[in-house]
Amino acid sequence: MSHANISIFVPHKGCPNDCSFCNQRAISGQTAPANADDVKKAVETAIEYNIDPKNTEIAFFGGSFTAIEREYMCSLLTAAKHFLDTYDFVGIRVSTRPDCIDEEVLKILKDYGVTAIELGAQSMCDEVLSANHRGHTAEDVRKASALIKDYGFELGLQMMTGLYKSDFEKDEYTAREIIKIQPDTVRIYPTVVLKNTYLGYLQEIGEYKAPTAEDTAPFCAKLLQLFEKSGTKVIKLGLHSSETVESDMVGGAYHPAFRELCEGHIYLEKILENLREKDKSKQYTIFVSKNALSKAKGQQKRNEKALKNQGFHCIIKGKENLERFEIEVEVE
Repeated sequence: MSHANISIFVPHKGCPNDCSFCNQRAISGQTAPANADDVKKAVETAIEYNIDPKNTEIAFFGGSFTAIEREYMCSLLTAAKHFLDTYDFVGIRVSTRPDCIDEEVLKILKDYGVTAIELGAQSMCDEVLSANHRGHTAEDVRKASALIKDYGFELGLQMMTGLYKSDFEKDEYTAREIIKIQPDTVRIYPTVVLKNTYLGYLQEIGEYKAPTAEDTAPFCAKLLQLFEKSGTKVIKLGLHSSETVESDMVGGAYHPAFRELCEGHIYLEKILENLREKDKSKQYTIFVSKNALSKAKGQQKRNEKALKNQGFHCIIKGKENLERFEIEVEVE
């Protein structure tokens, strides 16, 4: 059974900065900050739907959790810990900023049963961090990450691609620097430009244009393989699907199934690699894992069309006992 989160959003609460890309109302779909009753309702609802606590975390996302007013933070944690103790949930996951981590707050989080901490690194280039009003440095990310690991928490790092003053070369540098930190998990968020943000303003005056989903998918496919090769689990690729995001976005790399778009690109590359130097006058059957058949064909069968455009006559079929991204080719 796959891992699950009961996600509780604390939008923009505690954040000391207005980052260039941030519109938490649009991202989280809510405006009012969560309270202890919201935590109780969210967890009780999940329990009613027979969620498996032993495979589920209670997760606080959306703001800078360790920067919010301490009494408020502890009230949320108290509500979550009640269910942790009663129903044997995996633990509590929180998301925060690299410059809002110190030994004092880590001790508090440990006492309340927090097991995983995610840091919004976004970039490991100080020029990019400064241009996007992040208010912290790459070194802050390294120091906070080391402290979190020293205290025995699971460490997650979040990065963004396509930010103002960045490019794919700088974004790849960020990924490689994150790998050096050795986090347990990574989230990759291609930049989506939202209304009422600094990036939205920069785009309006022609100073900035974020790469599109089509531009970004091949690059993020490369990052996905880079992280997986290093043993780092990518638990999210692309901003989650949301009606609010779709209505508020004015540019950037949004797609409701962005990860599938990236994985489809990986399959196309691997198929072409297997077909290299093969006779284009013959017909081939490409076998992939049955579970990955739609990804291998590509969204709206784009991979099948791409193979045809390159002169290959192929049928893509599912097959038992093939691993993810494993390809077998047979000549008809």
